Amino acid sequence: MIDLYTWPTPNGRKISIALEEFGEPYRVHAVDIGAGDQHGSAFRRISPNGKIPAIVEDSSGRSLMESGAILLYLAEKHDRFRGDDWWQTVEWLMLQMASVGPMLGQVHHFARFNPGKAPYAEARYLDEARRLYGVLDRRLADREFLSGSYSIADMASWPWISRYEWQGIDLADYAHVRRWYVSIAGREAVQRGYHVPHFVNAGRRLSVTPPAWPRAPVKPRLARCRIAAPLTFNGEAPCGKPGSSTRCGHRGGGVSRGSAA
Repeated sequence: MIDLYTWPTPNGRKISIALEEFGEPYRVHAVDIGAGDQHGSAFRRISPNGKIPAIVEDSSGRSLMESGAILLYLAEKHDRFRGDDWWQTVEWLMLQMASVGPMLGQVHHFARFNPGKAPYAEARYLDEARRLYGVLDRRLADREFLSGSYSIADMASWPWISRYEWQGIDLADYAHVRRWYVSIAGREAVQRGYHVPHFVNAGRRLSVTPPAWPRAPVKPRLARCRIAAPLTFNGEAPCGKPGSSTRCGHRGGGVSRGSAA
């Protein structure tokens, strides 16, 4: 069993999607980054950088932070979703970690959440978003997925591309990315993992053509996903607030504790 510490962001969704794809049993611990839960000393023992996602594996006692490292660990553990060429999979995973995530994250910060405050930064990162979409589009022109067959590289990039509208992107301008995006959006494991630790953006269309995604999430398989109160370390919850409970309002399967976020 894996304990997953996460929040519904593109980086968090990489791992909940991956755990669903790999069929790995897991418990979910919501780390409310808006409330500062990630800064608690107990959570930092799991994730020294104070970022989600992070995991703790029961069987080995291993804890891992950084979504790329977690994806590599799961691919090695299960020997699945390695793509047609392992080093090309690693290459495109690294592109996501170094460029797609950080640059699109800057678009979200400046253009989505702080529009008008830094016009130069908005223009710079919107231009970089378009450039990166072009890189992905050319890569996908002659292959179904980033490394030939579906792999952890796709799991890493897709949650960021699912926010294309926040990035000022019209997928009609990137036909190969659009085809790839819709194909992955149709995977049940992706739909289950997207709404962990809770369902957000009710009614949001996550495909670019009908049929749209359902208004309620596909339920995580009950044998795989449980919502749990945070693990404690010497009585201290990961958020650093003794006795605190998860704010998770997961509307999928499992056990929901606390109020809806």
